[in-house]
Amino acid sequence: MQNLIKIQKPSKEDQLTAIESYNALAATLAKLNSTVPEIGIEETNDKIKIPISALQLFAKILQAMSEGKPISIVPIATEMTTQAAAEFLGCSRPHLVKLLVSGEIPFTMIGKHRRVKFEDVANYKNERKVRQEKLIIEIMNADEESGLYDS
Repeated sequence: MQNLIKIQKPSKEDQLTAIESYNALAATLAKLNSTVPEIGIEETNDKIKIPISALQLFAKILQAMSEGKPISIVPIATEMTTQAAAEFLGCSRPHLVKLLVSGEIPFTMIGKHRRVKFEDVANYKNERKVRQEKLIIEIMNADEESGLYDS
């Protein structure tokens, strides 16, 4: 889980390479008929069979990198400590514990320690973002109705 903290944006060079690679991979994926295509590594002349779903995921990674977005891959069922979960959410550990105790985020106890699934923490973060966006729209609409916001 420590890798979640050290996620960095791709360099400009990586972004340019990702753009080229994404365009080539997306065009190739559109032509593929096999569910397990074989790809070749030019430098070593090795050929590897890769599930199409893995290539599609790789294309999404390249697309995000080309847009300058930082990338991290975490298995969905990964369990996190309360400290790692708090850092992922950008809140204090005591605040996260309050969220756990109140039932907003499910957790399990391992001895005296709480553990949360990454999937549950990510779902909470996404739900919170959706709630925030909805509230912002409601505030903007209320301001517009009262004449405080000119569109």
